[in-house]
Amino acid sequence: MIDRLHILAPIVFAMWLNVATADAAWPGGIALIDLGAAEGATPVVKYDGRRVLVMNDGGHWRAAIGVPLDTSIGEATIMLADGSSLTFGVREHAYPEQRLKVSKGYVSLSEEDLQRVGRERKIIDAALTNWRNVPLDGISLEPPVEGARSSSFGLRRFFNDQPRSPHKGMDIAAPAGESILAPRHGVVTATGDYFFNGNTVIIDHGQGYVTMYCHLSEIGVAEGQQVAAGDSIGAVGATGRVTGPHLHFGTYLNGTAVDPALVLPDDTQ
Repeated sequence: MIDRLHILAPIVFAMWLNVATADAAWPGGIALIDLGAAEGATPVVKYDGRRVLVMNDGGHWRAAIGVPLDTSIGEATIMLADGSSLTFGVREHAYPEQRLKVSKGYVSLSEEDLQRVGRERKIIDAALTNWRNVPLDGISLEPPVEGARSSSFGLRRFFNDQPRSPHKGMDIAAPAGESILAPRHGVVTATGDYFFNGNTVIIDHGQGYVTMYCHLSEIGVAEGQQVAAGDSIGAVGATGRVTGPHLHFGTYLNGTAVDPALVLPDDTQ
């Protein structure tokens, strides 16, 4: 049973996340909410209609909530299975702008390409919102590849001076052919050569915690394959909509893209 003292006064934690501020409850960030002592079954918690990850963190149930980039600043609410609710504050967080030049075919799409993107979007969305009910005790990740970030999460992007969706991942600069390693154990839920993302691998780590790897030169795993932390899943490349070889690394909670820097070691920032 959830401790009612925590229902009255929810606490947002981020001490073990790689952020310098008191919490990461901002658009594109992660809100960690204490649900009380880890007793009995794992609590069922939903945010915006979607179930969220709940982990046993040091003897406490903690909900790890991905906050969408388009979330309004102010109070947000999560719902518990018993009908009670908790609120947390979403604070402002500024993201810079980025302008890129790419082939015109990746900005003004033909009807055929639009249909292809639509078909691929269904596959990708299904993998990014998959729910696999497994116990978790954390959400930290190992770096999938060594290298400097060449383009950070949340950038407001313009391709050929035309506005597009914000950047929903971290670009890691690495040479073509460099091996990409699984950052923690999981199951491969999708692979494919997609229009924008190029060769792509998506891994489900449980409870809606999903990672995505794009623009690979080659894919080294198959759908349904179990991987352990450190296993090679492919190689860095320049497939899809890119300006050069790099790894686009995405992290998702409750179907929401969140900043990978929050769950990676400090030395990747």
